[in-house]
Amino acid sequence: MALLDSKVTTRNGVVEGARGKRLRKGTISWRGIPFAAPPVAHRRFRAPEPAHDWPGVRDCTKVAKAAIQEKRFTAIAPGKFAPMAEDCLTLNIYSPETASSTPRPVMVFIHGGAFILGTAATPLYDGAFLARSQDVVVVTIQYRFGPFGFLDLAQFATDDRPFDSNVGLRDQIAALQWVQDNIEAFGGDAGNVTIFGESAGGTSVLSLLSAPSTTGLYHHAIAQSPAPELIVEQDAATIYADEFVRLLRDPERRATSLERDEPPVDTVHAQRLLTSPNPALLLAAGNRLMRFAAKTAGGAIPFAPVVDGDLLPRSPLAAAASGLTQPVPLVIGSNRDEGKLFAKLWNVLPDAERTLMRVEDDEVRREIASHYEDGDRDRIRLAGDSIFWAPMSAFADGHSTVAPTYVYRYDYQTKVLEATGFGATHATELFSVFGAYRAPMGAGLALADWPATGRVTKNVQTRWGGFARTGDPGFGWPAYTTTDRKVLVLDDPDHVEADPDTLRRQAWYRVHSPA
Repeated sequence: MALLDSKVTTRNGVVEGARGKRLRKGTISWRGIPFAAPPVAHRRFRAPEPAHDWPGVRDCTKVAKAAIQEKRFTAIAPGKFAPMAEDCLTLNIYSPETASSTPRPVMVFIHGGAFILGTAATPLYDGAFLARSQDVVVVTIQYRFGPFGFLDLAQFATDDRPFDSNVGLRDQIAALQWVQDNIEAFGGDAGNVTIFGESAGGTSVLSLLSAPSTTGLYHHAIAQSPAPELIVEQDAATIYADEFVRLLRDPERRATSLERDEPPVDTVHAQRLLTSPNPALLLAAGNRLMRFAAKTAGGAIPFAPVVDGDLLPRSPLAAAASGLTQPVPLVIGSNRDEGKLFAKLWNVLPDAERTLMRVEDDEVRREIASHYEDGDRDRIRLAGDSIFWAPMSAFADGHSTVAPTYVYRYDYQTKVLEATGFGATHATELFSVFGAYRAPMGAGLALADWPATGRVTKNVQTRWGGFARTGDPGFGWPAYTTTDRKVLVLDDPDHVEADPDTLRRQAWYRVHSPA
């Protein structure tokens, strides 16, 4: 069969990729392609602008720089870290190396990281194995996050220095528009695009589904372990932006209240602080703002999609409950042991207690608590359920009224994950989705489990790929409805359960159901 040319002409210029070797044989990739202009200087805190044209042939054989974050979060190998820069708006494309007589389905991945960390350069997100297995084109994108991506600075804007909200989401939209404009040159079908993401990436998927302006940019969606309530309401966003500027002005500041009883910060001075040439100062202020939010707002995260009345008119849960999400087929789910990963990293028991305290209705609080009375194990489960499973289920309820919706629970755990106490925890499904168990970073998790990991990987990739191709994951996975709530349990082998964890779901439903 004919091979794809490693040199491809995009609207901005020619890019040259590289053919895969060894484990990636049979694939071709282009990495570090700019999809927007560098968001620096006057473009900081602004919606992305189109990428600049370049002369000659651009070398796209290596991943580009990660977005600004703490260095420890950019590890891509033991002792090796990805370089960082504000100039980070790039994407990577992976495809089978053979030419196809028809355009291939496109799968655009949005990485996670709690909206404060992550990079498309993470080896786990290597799209070559998924592209080869499912005969699709995989695109992995980068976007701004933390203070660079999710501050709403409108209160400090002037005509000559405007600011935009949700620029991290706008980056994702710009990447999807780039795909529409260019992916056919790489053998992809611009008329058959699936967005998929995990954790904050899954929350991004739900946010994009809730944004009216994204119509036509994608045709199917997959949300893996989304946290639908990881959203900042407008009032809180205004407070966080004000506090951020004050922290830039005074790094020693130690505010203890959300109340704003101080004189307002001068707009000109605020703009001068926000345009500091040193991004490290903004990152440091962002870290201090996170500590401020943790102390004053019950552990809230200040960096997340903002309900700004513009790009995001309402929260994802509100959009789903009102039947206002984009009517595209959706796969959505969570992992059985979501909370165990976080319990290994820090003490989540106080988080579980705060979760219960945020439930205002005493009767509802007692009902929820009654399902988590078996010691620390149940408290860890409570933390995971409250962030992921319960609000995810509520979103599925709403979206299922406007488009076919398929719900899963990922239960598969390798012997290593079981022995180490992680189980089927947060993000473990990514090893199956991207076929990473046979890559260096995943091989250790698959010890003594090669046949099982191979079966689960084939099953998950086939379902994800089939869904990207047709909008139906097939193979006995029934659509979810509020009548029977059938859920596919992804395990070895998988099976279907009707409304698993009914009593817990009913308790949480009283928190998330429309008023």
